[in-house]
Amino acid sequence: QVQLVESGGGLVQAGGSLRLSCAASGRTFSRYTMGWFRQAPGKGREFVATVSWNGAIAYGADSVKDRFTISRDNAKNTVYLQMNSLKPEDTAVYYCAADLAGGLEKGNYEYWGQGTQVTVSS
Repeated sequence: QVQLVESGGGLVQAGGSLRLSCAASGRTFSRYTMGWFRQAPGKGREFVATVSWNGAIAYGADSVKDRFTISRDNAKNTVYLQMNSLKPEDTAVYYCAADLAGGLEKGNYEYWGQGTQVTVSS
């Protein structure tokens, strides 16, 4: 069982930066692939980025690849999403997710956080 709590969301102007954090409970955090997803109003939940259990492999969606960076600190049971050069279209609720396998599809993830709102003003 893994419990996830996101933090770090807020209101930022276009071009600004935010760093999201996701704190995980449990002593087996390092076994899990972690992912970030987002859901804008009226839209489905979409993949943002994922990182492997040891941080060696990280992958981001094309829409964020040059602006967002996913990382993890297994000693702190925390995964991060550094978001730079934010755009109004990045406005969404951001969710972290965990799974032993993970991947790019939301259906692959077993555990989810409650989400944190990110709003980017133009």
